[in-house]
Amino acid sequence: MTALPDPPFAPAPKQYLQPSVFWGIRQDFPKRLALLLIGLALGVPLLLWAIASYGGWVRPIFLPTPTAVVQAGIGLLQDGLLRDVLASCGRVLGGFLLAALVGVPMGILMGTFDSMESLFAPLVGTVRYMPVVAFVPLIVIWVGLGEWSKVLIIFLGVVLYNAIMVADAVKFIPNEMIHVAYTLGAKRRDVLFRVIMPAVFPSVLDTLRVNISGAWNYLVIAELVAAQSGLGFRIVQSQRFLQTDKVLFCIAIIGGIGLLLDYTLRAISRRLTPWADQTR
Repeated sequence: MTALPDPPFAPAPKQYLQPSVFWGIRQDFPKRLALLLIGLALGVPLLLWAIASYGGWVRPIFLPTPTAVVQAGIGLLQDGLLRDVLASCGRVLGGFLLAALVGVPMGILMGTFDSMESLFAPLVGTVRYMPVVAFVPLIVIWVGLGEWSKVLIIFLGVVLYNAIMVADAVKFIPNEMIHVAYTLGAKRRDVLFRVIMPAVFPSVLDTLRVNISGAWNYLVIAELVAAQSGLGFRIVQSQRFLQTDKVLFCIAIIGGIGLLLDYTLRAISRRLTPWADQTR
């Protein structure tokens, strides 16, 4: 008895993915395995550093031992490093908040209104390719050598990236949401404040969390301008005397502050926008 041929439009058999813990896409990941990976990410570089430095493979002037870095850090703390940390944090906070107050509204306007994009896009697209270091002599002439010059350098280094990233986030809002709001009788003001801004708020928080690292990157440049305190000032001063251990300790302090800020802003973002966790 011959088998009947398959119909020409028979549905293809269903194929199921094999379950994977390590390579699962947007699936729950075991906490223990996550902690293990975090430990490996932090422990392996430290282990390689210890092997290279304690084993004498690299000269101490290029790569001091972890013990030497800790001892240098203790000496810096006794010499008033905490004052430098507070000074740097104040400068970064001032420049970053100013960049957020200017860049976020500019980005919302650019992403919402074509007229505002036509107005700001040429300026933003041109200035963001200009190195901030080139503006340092002008900044000194404009505002002097005080704290405002350092805040302004950090501001210029971050503000345009805030505007561009927020504008792109606004453009990803589906047009259907705006059309529905108009259908329900909303005015342009209502669409801006009750549709676009709530929808883009999670992306704004993510933008600020990402770009605060840029503020810390511009800190060293800012503290080159006649600074007498700050982590960047300490790094440059130690570099002049080839004190690599002090340089590494100050860099580690900046990294620790950045990691703490990142996790803090991430926790705030999850608390304020729990509905956006599925899309992050």
